[in-house]
Order: sequence, then C-alpha cells, then structure tokens
Amino acid sequence: MKFLRNQLDNVKHSFEKGGKLEKYFYAYEALETFLFAPNTTNGEKGSQIRDAIDLKRLMMTVIVAMIPCLLFGIWNVGHQHFLAIGQPDAALGDKILIGSLQVIPIIVVSYGVGLGIEFVFAILRKHPINEGFLVTGMLIPLVMPPGIPLWQVGVATAFAVIIGKEAFGGTGMNVVNIALTARAFLYFAYPTDMSGSVWTYLGDEKAVAGYSGATPLSLGADAATTGANMVDSMNSFGAGWNEGVFTFSNLFMGLRPGSIGETSTLMCLIGAFILIATGVGSWKIIVSVFGGAYAMGLLLNVLGGNAYMEMPAHYHLVIGGLAFGAVFMATDPVTASHTETGKWFYGLLIGMLTVLIRVFNPAYPEGIMLAILLMNIFAPLIDYFVVSANKKRRLQRATV
Repeated sequence: MKFLRNQLDNVKHSFEKGGKLEKYFYAYEALETFLFAPNTTNGEKGSQIRDAIDLKRLMMTVIVAMIPCLLFGIWNVGHQHFLAIGQPDAALGDKILIGSLQVIPIIVVSYGVGLGIEFVFAILRKHPINEGFLVTGMLIPLVMPPGIPLWQVGVATAFAVIIGKEAFGGTGMNVVNIALTARAFLYFAYPTDMSGSVWTYLGDEKAVAGYSGATPLSLGADAATTGANMVDSMNSFGAGWNEGVFTFSNLFMGLRPGSIGETSTLMCLIGAFILIATGVGSWKIIVSVFGGAYAMGLLLNVLGGNAYMEMPAHYHLVIGGLAFGAVFMATDPVTASHTETGKWFYGLLIGMLTVLIRVFNPAYPEGIMLAILLMNIFAPLIDYFVVSANKKRRLQRATV
C-alpha cells in the first residue's frame, strides 16, 4: 500500500490546478479516495457535525448486505445448470465454478460500463465522482437472468446511467431506481432474453427430457386461464428432472431458476437484517411492502375469480423478486418516500400493486419492478400530502 501511496503522490501535481492533466483531476481524486482515506480535515472554526457515516460507507454497507444474495446466486446458477442437464450430484466446486463463470463477467461489464460513464461525466462537468454506482453496479447483475448476453448488460447499464441518472444531474438526483431502469430497458427491448421460458444457464449442454424453464409467475398466468390448482401445479412441477422445485420451502430457500440474486427470500432477509441493524435501510418500507403484498393476496383469496387469485397469499412473498425488491430496491434513499408516515404508504402501495400486476396482467408477470418504478414517481407526492397534513394539524393546535 505504501508503494501505491507514493505513486499517487508522485503524479498528483500533474492533476492539480496548472498541471498538464488538470482536466482529469476528478478522475485522479476518485481513484485516490477509493484506495485511501482523504487527508483533509474540518476547519478549526465554526460548528461541525461529525459522524462516522459518509456516502462511501453507506454504499459499502449495502454491498455487504447484498453479499449473501450474490454468493447464493453464484452457487444456484451452477446448481440449476447441473440439475437441468441431469447431473444433480455434481460437486460443490463445479457448481461454484459454473456460477462464477456466468456471474462474474456480468458484474465486470456492469461496473466497467457504469464507472466509465461516470468518469467521463465527472471530467466533463468538473465535479467529484460519487460512490453511488458502487451499489447500482452490483444491483444490475443481481436482477439479470444468468444467461443474459453481456452486450445487453452493457447497453442497459449505459442507458440507465445516462438517461436515468446523469440526465437528471447525477448521484442523488435520479427520479427512479437506476438498477430497475436497466432491467426495465431490457424487459421491453429484449423481452425474450429477460422473460423467456429458459431461466437457467445451459451452455453447450442439452436439457434433460421433461425439462421446462417456466417460472412460478408463468404458472400462475397459466392457472388463471386453465383453472388448474396453483399450489398443486407448483408442487408437481419439475417431474422427471427436479421434483418439487417450486414447493414453498424451495421457493423460500431459493432453490429454483431465476435472476441471479433474487431467488432466495432467506438471503434477502439476511440482507434486510444487515440494512436495518446498521440504520441504512428503512424497516418501515421493507415491512410495509411485504404487508401490502400479503394483504392484497388475502383480499384476492376472498374475492376469488380464478386459480391465480385463490393461491394462498403467503406464496406471493416468495415467488418472483418481491423480497429482493422490497429489501434493496424499494429502500433506495434517493427515490423512496422520506417522511416516516409516507414510508408506510409507499411500501404498502408497492406490495399491493405488485400482486395486482401479477394477477391481472399476465404480460408483465414480475410486478415488483413496475410497482417500484411507478411508486418512485409518486413518492414526492406522498411526502407532499404527509407534510401538508402535518402542517394543517399543527395550525389547528396553534394559538395566537
């Protein structure tokens, strides 16, 4: 580390004002502050607020919370691969190797493209590079299917960073969640690759006879038209290659095909515990998203109408990416509601809309993505009404 420190100090003068590389100063500063803590201090005069948390530590806490989902996702990609080709007893190392070969390149492309664009905008706009993309660069791969072409990851990342973030002013100014913007772009531009029938990496291998890449959400859409019992359909799915792949316990643990980081509700809950314990994530939003989805599921059970509506409400909490969205997407401090009361309404509406979109619009089975993006737009309005209501109550209590 001392060698790196010396090398950075030796070239620093070239990037400072008057140096030949002055216009690249913020790129240099970003690298320096990423490798070492800055040596700047507060002034001696004036009031100061000192806190151990800053943007970099905030972002790193979220990344730590995502590690369980990432590690499980790497293993699960390999696990589902070997199940699909008829080798369920493959060694742990082989599963991790296959998963790593699929997942790591997606992460590299996401960070490479995203950070590259941020460096360019920092140089053009002459502002420091913020650490916001540290989280986004990991979220994007985790919401992608393992077989997604790398060029699509690059295009989606570029679109999300340029249109969803930099066009609005950069870190902290975006209106909608950046990672979900990338997923939504691919969902509508290349729907076959994002929501097609095969959600498991097969490579050059052929799937065993009877293999199907359907998801619980697609089974629900089919049940709504055929009238088949939803729970029976999921419990019997996978006969011949992976019996019981969609049982409730498997869905909770995440032992099923799906996007890299969002299959395991258990891993998402571990991440939620980390975010809540450190004060980084809002427990009100997380709880209300789950609560809203469960409440809407119960309401649909009462109303009935088709087999999908009659599916037990608790299944909605473990299918699709609801848990991942509730923990890592809905709690985005930039795009979520900021008032404490508003967080409850914001989360409840996300959960309720997720289930409604799933059940009543089979064309968009993964409702959590659209629900969060929609509520990102309405979050400021929710806060406005909450603040207005508070002001009215205070005015009524005021005495002149």
